[in-house]
Amino acid sequence: MNTKVSIVRCIDYSNAKEAIKESLSLIGGLEKIIAPGDRVLLKPNVLGIRPPEDAATTHPAVVSAMCELVSEVGGVPLIGDGSGIVSSGSTTTSQAFKVTGIEDVASRFGVELINFETYGYVEVDSPDSRQLPHLYISKAIIEADVIISLPKLKTHELMLYTGAVKNFFGILPHKNRKQAHFLEDRDHFGEVVADIYSIVKPHLAVMDGVVGMEGNGPSNGMPIFVGVIMASYDCVALDIVASELIGIDPLKVPTNRAAISRGFMQECLEIVGIPLVDVKVRFKRPEGGVIAMIPSFLMRILRRQLTVKPFINTSRCTLCKTCILNCSANAIEEVGRSLKINERKCIQCYCCRELCPKDAVGIKKSLLLKLVTRNKY
Repeated sequence: MNTKVSIVRCIDYSNAKEAIKESLSLIGGLEKIIAPGDRVLLKPNVLGIRPPEDAATTHPAVVSAMCELVSEVGGVPLIGDGSGIVSSGSTTTSQAFKVTGIEDVASRFGVELINFETYGYVEVDSPDSRQLPHLYISKAIIEADVIISLPKLKTHELMLYTGAVKNFFGILPHKNRKQAHFLEDRDHFGEVVADIYSIVKPHLAVMDGVVGMEGNGPSNGMPIFVGVIMASYDCVALDIVASELIGIDPLKVPTNRAAISRGFMQECLEIVGIPLVDVKVRFKRPEGGVIAMIPSFLMRILRRQLTVKPFINTSRCTLCKTCILNCSANAIEEVGRSLKINERKCIQCYCCRELCPKDAVGIKKSLLLKLVTRNKY
């Protein structure tokens, strides 16, 4: 039996519900996974405190449509996530829910809105883990009967692409997230995401591809119109098709490679709805992600010379210190009245860049990397 991935046109968020309903009907519908009375956890990508038009988070229209559709088949929708940013307080996720428009969706439908930061975590063993054998995951995941991933179609500076599988990195507490980033290697980080997926396999993924993010995603890129909604019961299959859709070789994406190597997508893949060739859009590559496109043999030989290092643009920095709080390697230091990245400590995970609210973390390529990628990326 083939694993189906549906692609449906959606040229405006006002048509999101109709497009999602069509995309679901093409793969078998919500009735296939939801029984009346089931608690259905909708997990959008609420990366940070960003308005919908920035295209950094799942659009509220998609979340709203899913609340309605789940209710129509007798399920009880819940919305939950944990923001990617550590702040001096504990209100980052609640602020993100408000600014992204998701709090309004929950209020409008009377849906429980779960802040993973404050709801609590449960320790779980991961017997098939390759990186983190013990993890904490949100208690909301354990309590749900059905789990649905609602990712945003985006590039990612560490992983090249982020989608349905990577979306569940957000169920971890910040301590585990820092552990994962401190592994320093893209492939190892991809294995951590696969570790999470080995414990939590969502029943469905519906991707917001109406307006995606290209370039320096997942937070510092540029919005780009794509005009699609995608759906699949298999998150890995959806990610393979979605990365191909934006012009990235699926096997260059560490999370895809890690999931495939563990046999998480065993059946043949079938695209239904709009043919992939009709909607393909070549996204601009993330600057940090160009290293993932370098042949592995070249990286082994010239690893120290092929670098993409972050730096703090002091003219834009407001000294909020979000970067310091989120740096796994403790590589960001205060020097006088400015911040500086210690290159000897930096592990090039780009969290500082991803999470800076003022986009004050720039990036610099080594001379050799500029030469190697000059005509390719």
